[in-house]
Amino acid sequence: MTGSTAASFTADDYRARMERAARTAAEAGLAGLLVAPGPDLVWLTGYTPPAVTERLTLLVLAAGQDPVLVVPALEAPDAQKAPGAPALALRDWTDGKDPYAATAALLAATGRFGISDNAWALHLLALQQALPGSSYTSLTEALPMLRAVKDAAELELMTAAGAAADATFEEIRNVPFAGRRESEVAADLDRLLRRHGHEQVDFTIVASGPNGANPHHEAGDRVIERGDMVVLDFGGLKDGYGSDTSRTVHVGAPTDEERRVHDTVREAQEAGFRAVRPGAACQDVDRAARAVIAGAGYGEYFIHRTGHGIGVTTHEPPYMIEGEERPLVPGMCFSVEPGIYLPGRFGVRIEDIVTVTEDGGRRLNTTSRELVIVE
Repeated sequence: MTGSTAASFTADDYRARMERAARTAAEAGLAGLLVAPGPDLVWLTGYTPPAVTERLTLLVLAAGQDPVLVVPALEAPDAQKAPGAPALALRDWTDGKDPYAATAALLAATGRFGISDNAWALHLLALQQALPGSSYTSLTEALPMLRAVKDAAELELMTAAGAAADATFEEIRNVPFAGRRESEVAADLDRLLRRHGHEQVDFTIVASGPNGANPHHEAGDRVIERGDMVVLDFGGLKDGYGSDTSRTVHVGAPTDEERRVHDTVREAQEAGFRAVRPGAACQDVDRAARAVIAGAGYGEYFIHRTGHGIGVTTHEPPYMIEGEERPLVPGMCFSVEPGIYLPGRFGVRIEDIVTVTEDGGRRLNTTSRELVIVE
């Protein structure tokens, strides 16, 4: 996490997050949470280890006891500098000692714990051996909404990340497309995102012509031609919080069919956005967008969910997908990104990040959703 992000949150902020996480775990019937290095640890403590190694680093949270961060002794000085460090106790261990025994002493011997999805099997298996009566479930399975509802400070950072992505689009629409490789335009997107404050770029999809029919196409050596539809999907982290936006542009004048497909996706995206309101189910957003595309006869060509959550990672719960009945809550942030993908021909996707407000939704991306003509 960058210094500018760390400065945005105080030890009290991290203390409140850890207390809420421990309380929510207890309400879910868990004895506690075990948080390995990764986005959950950053969100809960502001700490990113200098390197992710085989040495155990683990935050132990349980209702009714102080948070404890188990760290290798050689990394303890870095952990002590984390903005959330005043809100927890550090327990360091030295090489040659057993970190799992030290961690086990903090845990209920027969407890069931939520553990980070990205925890190493090496560590989980060693904890199971140290506490044979314990059991574990993934954090996403146990507490999928842990980071889903953003507070006011987080929403400010999300809004700024969205604005930076928008500024990137406003510049990229003016660069040459025809005659250049997809990878060259992708490099422009990376450069612009960083110029507008992103410390991390997670993806720069540039999918031209038939490549646009692959939603996760990686920019390659194909030379963009006049007459191509080009899907642009890009984002990353700015001050520790995510951006993700998609716009589809056309090189030169589009055909009537291309314009019709783009208009259908734009209408679907608008319908998905208008379905956002507190208490609505996540699947309602997917249903609203999907109904427009199906009604236009392209239902079989919308081949992915309508949206995903975003925060300290660019993909996280909740998901806007059929079967997800979880209600929307003010402060949730997620994408609304319907698409139509015609194999061998072209694709169209339009995506905004949206946050749930007290009476509806607010877009964090505000660039034009009309079909943009580029040269």
